[in-house]
Amino acid sequence: MTKHVSAQKIALIALFIVINIVGGHLALYARLPIYLDTIGTLLGSAFFGPIGGLSTGILTALINGTTGDLFSIYFMPSQIATALVSGFVYKKIKPTDFKNIWWVALVISIPATIISTIITVILFHGITSSGSSMIVQVLNGFGLSQSISVFLVQVGTDYLDRVIGVYVVAIVYRTLLSRIKLV
Repeated sequence: MTKHVSAQKIALIALFIVINIVGGHLALYARLPIYLDTIGTLLGSAFFGPIGGLSTGILTALINGTTGDLFSIYFMPSQIATALVSGFVYKKIKPTDFKNIWWVALVISIPATIISTIITVILFHGITSSGSSMIVQVLNGFGLSQSISVFLVQVGTDYLDRVIGVYVVAIVYRTLLSRIKLV
């Protein structure tokens, strides 16, 4: 992709932000144990590298945090980690490579999982707006510490969330590249 900013790039980043917002609200209101708010960030990174992902992730966190889910602002560092790692991964690996989905999702999810766990434990004591908080409380009720409960849930839910995101990126990237020419 070229380095200049075009109307097409701005429109795609805006579309990716909307995908994050819709996905995040869907997961939030349906109380899903996954987040669905990083698919657009992954798309931004796949199309435009780390800067595209960063723009998408940061703006998503700010918009979500001021319009519907205050917790989103606090988890902005997780969006940033996802954007940076996926941006560098997608520079090395084609986003359309379905055989790499499992390990690409793992690589992308690890830094964000660590960051999200720290934020959840320190700031929110294990309880956020996410549906995964219910699982945390169940594990905590079985005698696991709050930190361990949050970490275990974050590992599983972040990884599942990134597998879904990386899979969607592969499909969307292939479809969009066959239909439009990015300038």
